[in-house]
Formats: sequence, structure tokens, C-alpha cells
Amino acid sequence: MLSFSNKNIVLCVTGGIAAYKSAEIIRLFKKEGADVRVVMTESAKEFITPLTLQAVSGNQIHDSLLDVEAESAMGHIELAKWADIILIAPCTAESLSKITHGRADDLMGALVLATNADVYIAPAMNMNMWLDESTQDNYQTLSERGLSFIGPADGEQACGDIGPGRMVEPNEIIDLISSSYKKGILHGLTITITAGPTREQIDPVRFISNNSSGKMGYAIAEAAIELGANVNLVSGPVSIIADKLINISHVNSADEMLQSVINLMDESDIFIGCAAVSDYSPIDYSKTKIKKELSEQLDIQLKKNKDILSIVAEKFKTSYIVGFAAETSNVEENAKDKLTSKKLDMIISNDVSNKSIGFESDFNEVTILYKNKKINDEKLSMKKKSEISDEIIDRVISQLN
Repeated sequence: MLSFSNKNIVLCVTGGIAAYKSAEIIRLFKKEGADVRVVMTESAKEFITPLTLQAVSGNQIHDSLLDVEAESAMGHIELAKWADIILIAPCTAESLSKITHGRADDLMGALVLATNADVYIAPAMNMNMWLDESTQDNYQTLSERGLSFIGPADGEQACGDIGPGRMVEPNEIIDLISSSYKKGILHGLTITITAGPTREQIDPVRFISNNSSGKMGYAIAEAAIELGANVNLVSGPVSIIADKLINISHVNSADEMLQSVINLMDESDIFIGCAAVSDYSPIDYSKTKIKKELSEQLDIQLKKNKDILSIVAEKFKTSYIVGFAAETSNVEENAKDKLTSKKLDMIISNDVSNKSIGFESDFNEVTILYKNKKINDEKLSMKKKSEISDEIIDRVISQLN
């Protein structure tokens, strides 16, 4: 789920029995880091008190279009400009009609007219009211205008009827807004990601490599594609099939990966180095297979490979650079050293000695460390790599804003 950290949410509460659920909606938004301001219609106050929503949100309630005190601080125009997201929940049939016909005789109506924010509507009404032709016309009209509807849900209603009209549950509302709002949030940005191992050839048959499966890097690439980014994926040898929308470059060695990354970085806004790049490669490459009969012992001299992360961070300073630190001991200490020495903006550390979250596992558990010391290090508990990748991309997005 998209983090709502630093997002400004206006929750408009109208006069339906489901208004009591608005406190839980506020709580869930705030849990995700949002700043929530509440607009109440007069009829909403019959179902839940302004004091309750003020206490939960931590902000003064807005309830009057002509409130002099509110106008002097944040009137309907300022509130409309302030909002990233406007959610009307519950939205009664009357409120739906008001929005459709552009009535601005209360704060909620004026706010919807004045805003450029994304507007979400969670209807709540009797099933017959919802299915009425007038309501369906209003629903269709607002959908065509680009407002987003969440529900209504089917089920038992306060009046005893069973059918469509219930407000969707608060946790589902938050999840659906998260899924909807974040689509396209990376549109226009290019992200270059590395994934998988590299292979350093000893001879045509043998090579030095590591156990990286590429699963984490590919998951991050897919998470970025879902958010509308243009994604370049530079991949070492893995068995994963990439999303067809990903611009993929297949490489073998660390040198090939470096060259491919350099060629892509001029157009890249973000670089995420998730590949497990070999630190060393053989000094001498044998063009023919080395025969074991020639010697009881084979000595291979190795040279240090160029550090892709350090080179990218030094050469492309306007891009946001993210690295990974796969460690087996002193995990966070080593990650902090790499964050500083490689001059990265963010580093993600994990303990690959833990087989439950190691290279081949579908799960991961990571700690995110930031160059910006005002942001605390953050541990993401064990989840599927697809879920961890969503959270990593969310954290990167929060740093770009």
C-alpha cells in the first residue's frame, strides 16, 4: 500500500448513519502519515460530534462556508489548494446530487468545485435510493467527469434492507485510494535498476558468481512499472521473465553491467542498484577449457572490479541513488559505511545468511537507511518481496517530493 506520508487529506463527512465510521478513516490515514482535515455538513453533526473528529484528526473542524475565523486562516479556496486528496465518506444521495449539479451553498460543495485534488466518493444510502434512476445518472455523470467512486458495498443496511448501498469499510477505502492514487505517480520519470548476479568467466565453461536470484530487483522493476515509470532493468543471468513493459538489458559480467548502466543513466532520474555484482574477476581468461589433468591445484589470480554504485553516484549527482547491502554480519553497521563511502541517497540492508529471507527466498526483511539524517532508519518486517518492493518504491517517492 502507498504510504500517505506528507499527504494532505480532506475528509468530507455528510449526514448518514455511516458517519460514525469517519473516525476510523481518519485514524487509518494518520497511521499512514497523512495530515487530515475534516469538513462536516450540518446533518453530519447529528450522527457524530465535531469534537470527536477534531480529537482524532488533531485539527480544527471545518463546518461553515461563511465562518469568519476559518476564512481568515484557511477558507474554502485555501483548503481546496491545500488538499492532495478529497474523500467524501459517507456520501449521501443528497450530497451526491449537490456535487453533480455544482451547488456551492455549503463548504463541501464549494470545496469540490474549487479543488484540483483527486476526489473520491464513498456512497452510503438505502439500496432503493442508490438504484434510483436519478442517483445512477448522478453516479454516471460524476464518473465521466473523473471523480472516483469507492463502492457502495452490498450487505445488510441500517434500515434492514439487504443490497447495494452500504459504505465500504474504512480499511478497504484506504487500500482502494492507495491503489488508485499511486497509479501514474511516477509518470515521466525513468528508473534504471540492476538485478541478479554477474558471472566472471574463468574459461568458456567455468565462472565466478553468487547465489543472487534476481527476485528482489525484478520485483522493484515491476512495482515501478505499475506506478507509471519508464523502467530500464539491467539484469545478470536469471531465470525470471520480465514484464513486457520493462526495457531489459541482459548482461553477464560486472564490466558489461557497468557499461550498460552508464549508457542508460543520462536519461535516468533514479538508480536502484539491486544486483549482487561480483567484487572480483580473474586477471587471466583462458580461451580454452582448463583441463584438470594438467595440475592437482589451480591458482586463479583475481582483480577487483569497478564499483558500479560508487561510479554512478559520483558521475550522476542529479539522480537519486539507491543501493543494497547484502550482508552476513554487522548488517546495519556495514550498510551505514556503504551509504557514506559510496555517497548514496538511500541504502537497503538485509541479512542474506538468514535462509528464510536469502537470495532464493520469495520473502525479505530489510532496513532502510537514509542520507538525510532527519529521517530515522526504518525496518520493514518479513514480507513477500513483491510487498517489500512496493514499500521501497513508496519510500523513494517520498524523498522525491
